[in-house]
Amino acid sequence: MLDLKRYHLKYTVVAIGIATAFFVTPLAAAPFAYISNQLGDSVSVIDTAQGRVVDTLAVSGKPAGVAVSPDGGKVYISTPEAKGFAVLDANKREVIAKVSGLDGALGIATGSDGKRIYVADWFKKTVSVIDASSLKIIKTIVVGESPSGLIVSPDNRWLYVANRLSNSVSKIDLTQLTVKSTVPVGTHPFGLTLDGRGERLYVANVQSDDVTVLETARMKSIATVKVNMLPYAATLALNDSRLLVTNQDDGSVSVIDTETLKEIGLIDVGDKPEGIGTLPDDRHVYVANWFDSTVSVIDARIMKVIDTIKTGEGSRAFGQFISK
Repeated sequence: MLDLKRYHLKYTVVAIGIATAFFVTPLAAAPFAYISNQLGDSVSVIDTAQGRVVDTLAVSGKPAGVAVSPDGGKVYISTPEAKGFAVLDANKREVIAKVSGLDGALGIATGSDGKRIYVADWFKKTVSVIDASSLKIIKTIVVGESPSGLIVSPDNRWLYVANRLSNSVSKIDLTQLTVKSTVPVGTHPFGLTLDGRGERLYVANVQSDDVTVLETARMKSIATVKVNMLPYAATLALNDSRLLVTNQDDGSVSVIDTETLKEIGLIDVGDKPEGIGTLPDDRHVYVANWFDSTVSVIDARIMKVIDTIKTGEGSRAFGQFISK
């Protein structure tokens, strides 16, 4: 047994150093953002503390959708041209598996328990439920035409699906793995986001230039909020008090007050903004700009772009692309 008194003085500095490294470093570790670069067949890894790309990973198949596992260890990337998705090991920063057989893979999501992966098949009008351990399909669920955006409720009870060409949203019971209801929204819904309690669903409608606000319990529309041209995706910030929506055709992000459900700001970002996500600090927002191959960093509190990060060609980052 080690004599602690004997070694105390000699190893005080070393012990402090080890303790500091062990206890402080993991807590200080910054979240990463994984930006799918569809035209570049790659994924840019951004260290959000440094505000720069720290790695670029080759991912073939025109990567589009992104879903980070809740523990941050895995990143799932839909690859439409490869008819499936790739699995990245976030620590090793390499592709460790590929899943095929999903002809029109686009939207991809995972729940807070990390046990399942959900993939929308644009061509087959289905959502595949996949076991995250075995990477085997558990069930295929028929939804509307051209399913795209997916999001899981905070309690892992429900999956919401934007059916673009059906102009609807489906609510899937994840216990029964069946569609509970499908309701009409605006024209060509695409990106979805939920509030922290899972009570409100915000739907970006690309062709009607608006956002449908749904009460999830009854799947009833409580408002339609006009934004700018071709809204693509949305995210919430500042304790769900602000909704930020990317407008593809005018290079902007609309800011909506979620209490009044009125637009309170319009922020110029890069050209053709698509994916959007909020950092764990609940204040800073990342916007992937398809034509500029950049990410704009917005401070949601002051509603301004505070940084621009160069990424890869055709940045989309559609889905939940920021680790917690």
